[in-house]
Amino acid sequence: MKSKLLFLAVLASSIAHAEDSRLQPPKDLNGYFPFNPPSSLSEWDVRKDYVRRQILVAEGLSPMPTKTPLNAVVHGKVEGDGFTVEKVYFESAPGFFVTGSLWKPKVIKGKVPGVMFAHGHWKDARLSIETDAKVRAEIAAGGERFERGGKSIFQSLCIQLARMGCVVWQWDMLSDSDSVQIPREIVHSFAKQRPEMNTAENWGLYSPQAEAHLQSIMGLQTWNAVRGLDFLLSLPEVDPERTAITGASGGGTQTMLLAAIDDRIKLSFPCVMVSTAMQGGCTCENASLLRINTGNVEFAGLFAPKPQGMNTANDWTKEMATKGFPDLQKLYTTFGKKDNVFLLRGEHFPHNYNAVTRSAFYTFVNKHFKLGQPSPVIEQDYEPLTKEQLTVWDDKHPAPKAADPEFERKLLAYFASDAEKQLREADPKVLREAVEVVIGRTYDKAGEVEWTLQDKQDRGDHLEMTGTLTNKTYNEELSVAWLYPKEWNGRVVIWLDDAGKSGLANKQVKELVKGGVAVLGVDLLFQGGELAKQNRLVANPREFAGYTYGYNNALFAQRAHDVLTLTSFLRNTKVGTHPSPKSVCIAALGEQTGPIAVAALALASEHVDRAAVDTHGFRFGKVLDYRDPMFLPGGAKYRDLPGMLSLYDPNKRWVKGEGKDPEGAAVEWLLK
Repeated sequence: MKSKLLFLAVLASSIAHAEDSRLQPPKDLNGYFPFNPPSSLSEWDVRKDYVRRQILVAEGLSPMPTKTPLNAVVHGKVEGDGFTVEKVYFESAPGFFVTGSLWKPKVIKGKVPGVMFAHGHWKDARLSIETDAKVRAEIAAGGERFERGGKSIFQSLCIQLARMGCVVWQWDMLSDSDSVQIPREIVHSFAKQRPEMNTAENWGLYSPQAEAHLQSIMGLQTWNAVRGLDFLLSLPEVDPERTAITGASGGGTQTMLLAAIDDRIKLSFPCVMVSTAMQGGCTCENASLLRINTGNVEFAGLFAPKPQGMNTANDWTKEMATKGFPDLQKLYTTFGKKDNVFLLRGEHFPHNYNAVTRSAFYTFVNKHFKLGQPSPVIEQDYEPLTKEQLTVWDDKHPAPKAADPEFERKLLAYFASDAEKQLREADPKVLREAVEVVIGRTYDKAGEVEWTLQDKQDRGDHLEMTGTLTNKTYNEELSVAWLYPKEWNGRVVIWLDDAGKSGLANKQVKELVKGGVAVLGVDLLFQGGELAKQNRLVANPREFAGYTYGYNNALFAQRAHDVLTLTSFLRNTKVGTHPSPKSVCIAALGEQTGPIAVAALALASEHVDRAAVDTHGFRFGKVLDYRDPMFLPGGAKYRDLPGMLSLYDPNKRWVKGEGKDPEGAAVEWLLK
């Protein structure tokens, strides 16, 4: 009896605790996103692997979609002064067209560098020409040099690089210029949920089903960038060891992300986007799960130690010189490559990719790709090409149907089917690593937990205790209640109930206590009172899940975190060398807590000896509102709840709600 009561001695220790950090308003894209550089490369390797995986999962690229034939069409060659340009379109997925311009040096000798140029939120960027008045104002402010060449920052960069000996692939952002299949009001201006797209089958973008399958505009943009790099590297004259990417604003976001996930990029230059402040305001720059516990500065850090430049302007990047860039320098210094990261100060300019910044990029490329140009490289003037000379579509090359909702549905169905086929045969490790990102925490990172005893009552054959568990690592609190039999057999059951710890009044719990089992009841986040009817959302009028869940875990995931906290606490509670308890089990029979337990079991499978769960046939793919407390971004993609369930040993589980019901009752299973 004395040895068993050692467990109580630990539980009775008292600590001070603070209010749960999760009660604060949810974080949004205008929050603060510092980067804490690692103290060693081995530490960074672990962190880099996770953040890179987080990007891939969030953008729907884990597993990477099947690469189908590009079927590239190159036509309409125009010869200019020191350069040529051709019209290009190819299929990043069957029937999904990427459009753009391919710029080359007029004379090519041997292998030459290849540059990807991603544009941001300039309407019809590749085809646009500025007014004379706007160009003169830019020249007067010092941002541009030429009345002719200043009319298109996009042509300026491509022509100068081609004259320097580079091949440049400049492609259209979705809904821009010749990219017509998904309209601008969906790509950049989406504001209200579309009931006709919120269906369990044949869904559209921004729907709960799209989010549950991690399908987003941002993911499609990054996929187009991956395929664009495939196209660029398919050109025999392009040197695969000298590939670069650059872009400003939304193009800076695309630059950071492709550089972070694709090792084929050798030099990166994201403009006016790397910042500890605003992370990107457009729907095309946000995706659920993407920036939870990370941000743009760390995304840029994933490219270290390869050459990387960036700039500041009088926008959200204006404090980068003191907030963010020193941390990137520290990371590069850890690699012994401090000089490989570069910041151009330009706070006196507005948000831009002007001639001054472009010159810095040319000079950076010239240095690292050894192009032999005089340094610094100064842009030369040219005669801008017309829209007619650059547009991809014509009578011989007709454009696909524009703004077609059926195409949108079919495209998402294609990617969902492709992922399903790959995951059906995937190693369980692939599933587990994806679920870790979807839930946002692992058992190993469950946190340091301590207990505060608030009340203890003798109930005859058992003790009843109430108190608080504080997860000190994450500043999270759980209100818990214990029923502790005086003749304890060493087993603890975490009893998860939709009503919270008041569910300990259940007669099945009494049977467990009578059988010598200690039972732990808990109020998961926002339990213990009136049931939460929806997730808390950020203060953004646009009905896009990514604005909330791109920065905050969904309530479902946070409750799974609570279960990991409980499990870790029980497993790590020790007095001297005596481990307590001998066995940890989980019981969850409620409509909400059953699926939550399954998610936790997937991540703590080796640390839970036995589980009894009723899933009630729940599926994330059937949740029809992104505000629903059971909504989970990515929940449906990885084989939905059965996929999570497959990660817990079938020999250790009693499961109801998944077809044939198990023999016997849950309590009988837990008492075995």
